[in-house]
Amino acid sequence: MIKYIVKHTQLAEKNIKSTIQLLNEDCTIPFISRYRKEATGNLDEVQIADIVKYKELFEALEKRKIAILKALEEQDVLTEDLKQKIENTQDLTTLEDLYLPFKKKRKTKAETARKNGLEPLAKIIMSQKANDIESIAFKYVKGDLSSVDESLEGARHIIAEWINERVDIRNNLRNQLERHAQISTKVIKTKKDDEKAQKFRDYFDWSESLSRIPSHRLLAILRAESEGFIRVKIEIDDVRALEHIDHRIIRSKNACADQIELAISDAYKRLLFPSLSNEALQKAKEKADESAITVFAKNLKQLLLGSPIGEKRVLAIDPGFRTGCKVVCLDAQGALKHNETIYPHAPKNDSIGAIKKISSLAEAYKTEAIAIGNGTASRETEALIRKIQFKNDIQVFVVSEAGASIYSASKIARDEFPNYDVTVRGSVSIGRRLQDPLAELVKIDAKSIGVGQYQHDVDQTKLQKQLDVVVENCVNAVGVNINTASIPLLSSVSGIGLKLAENIFNYRNENGAFTSRNAIKKVPRLGGKAYQQAAGFLRIRDAKNPLDNSSVHPETYKIVEKMAKDEGVSLQDLIGNKTILQKIDLKKYYTETVGLPTLQDIIKELEKPGLDIRETAKVFTFNQNIKTITDLHEGQLLPGIVNNITNFGCFVDVGIKESGLIHVSNLSDSFVKDVNEHVHLHQQIIVKVLEVDVARKRIQLKLHN
Repeated sequence: MIKYIVKHTQLAEKNIKSTIQLLNEDCTIPFISRYRKEATGNLDEVQIADIVKYKELFEALEKRKIAILKALEEQDVLTEDLKQKIENTQDLTTLEDLYLPFKKKRKTKAETARKNGLEPLAKIIMSQKANDIESIAFKYVKGDLSSVDESLEGARHIIAEWINERVDIRNNLRNQLERHAQISTKVIKTKKDDEKAQKFRDYFDWSESLSRIPSHRLLAILRAESEGFIRVKIEIDDVRALEHIDHRIIRSKNACADQIELAISDAYKRLLFPSLSNEALQKAKEKADESAITVFAKNLKQLLLGSPIGEKRVLAIDPGFRTGCKVVCLDAQGALKHNETIYPHAPKNDSIGAIKKISSLAEAYKTEAIAIGNGTASRETEALIRKIQFKNDIQVFVVSEAGASIYSASKIARDEFPNYDVTVRGSVSIGRRLQDPLAELVKIDAKSIGVGQYQHDVDQTKLQKQLDVVVENCVNAVGVNINTASIPLLSSVSGIGLKLAENIFNYRNENGAFTSRNAIKKVPRLGGKAYQQAAGFLRIRDAKNPLDNSSVHPETYKIVEKMAKDEGVSLQDLIGNKTILQKIDLKKYYTETVGLPTLQDIIKELEKPGLDIRETAKVFTFNQNIKTITDLHEGQLLPGIVNNITNFGCFVDVGIKESGLIHVSNLSDSFVKDVNEHVHLHQQIIVKVLEVDVARKRIQLKLHN
């Protein structure tokens, strides 16, 4: 296993061994990367996740080997040579190729031919020594066989199967598919004018190299095929492929060679190419999935680590026209204090009443910030709010509503607000997203947030697994206030999970706020291992021990206490005192398990205890003159917010219904390898309008530096 992981990750063997030992002890990735740096050689969470990935792949490979060896033993066909080949195999494809000749098959043409006693004839043909093969074939005309042609055809079916099962031939064809395969599409004529098919019209007649096709295009093509609008074909140079097989098998120029040539053609068209072209397409799909999942994961991370305004009192508005704007007032911790509906827009147009109401609510609840959802009537509501002369300085933010409707109808929302309808819950979610995006977004299934490309077309298990890792890493990177956190937020903390999160939540409700990290141990079923994994990521404000509100792990408290004692100051005076902290000789505090990486982390944390790694939210305003797509024209410079990132570019909200696209080629004057290196989600940018297609509702933009 270690050699396998080294080969795929290029990480040091010693570090991999230590990491696997920690994983086997049920340690989580965030805990290992943050608190076991000495053991892992300072590996980060991405490298540890790679070790986990290849450990699981290796275990799956070994499990399959055991199953195959058992099946071969039961068939009594396992030779020492075959056993060795299977045991030495390092990938699943080669393993399945070795097993292919012995795999129990459904009724095949070759199987029927064997039952008709034609295997000896097939062997004679393959020896390529007989000249008068028809005379020999005549001897096999009996039973269900009524002619020489039928005998020869049956023998060819057996030969075709042998050719199909040859590992060297399969690998050669795989190689050709990998290097030269073209994917081509053709529209199904009866669907050409279908309205739903129009979004795929670029692929009505398309051809491109399978190895070079971008992930988003392949996923779009496969979706169009699954929806029945196009046919997809994989093609290579058949003549060259057949020549390769001929060279490997045919050694003579007699009648046997003619029969083998027919068998090769049959094997290629009926068995090899259909199977291996499907395999090539599946591998391309897996690669496209991986690429799309990576994009989604990066976007989700940026979204979860979005800028919070922190603990401020917020008035949140879920805008609407006919149904009105739902308004809620939240305290600094996100608790709902008041809700009602205003009708400033058509058809009621009560803007004066709405302005009075917002003004009085802002004063009554000492509002510090206003959050407006970015959906229907968002721009109109924002314009209304900016007209109001508030007594205090109130910041106004437009907040993404993505997934808010999913949250408002969820069990989590019903449990939080059993006496309120979905509109109130949705507004609360908008307000809380401004206060702390991470704490609110973890309540929503990540796939519903809508920051990916073709997320419903990729492998859903792999997608969910990757997104769960992102959520866990983000939550633990920021840390969690145990006394205010919701169950979904607590459940993402290292070592906790849903059941323990519920226990913590219930214990807190029954016994009041936790006053120390040590008190967490009193939670039912929260044992030593869970405490070890979670403690460093759980924060307790105003605790007696100030380290309880830091990322310093309780297992190293004694080291910090010794530092304070050695410097002749109290623990309280040591924390935040850069002058003293910078002078400390860390070598004095080395132990068997704690070395320089951990001690440096401790000093960094003590300099700025509890510092949020996220940037503070900034106020942003769209161009107030741009209301619809028809207000846009080439050459305009506009403020915008990045609202989605894909492999082919990013989408930007410029304050109208349609998002504009900055194609990857318009992000920079130099080559762009990764879109995320140039922009990030919810980044405020200036864009230049390149092209406006009103009919197709498409806007082409360029990043303006």
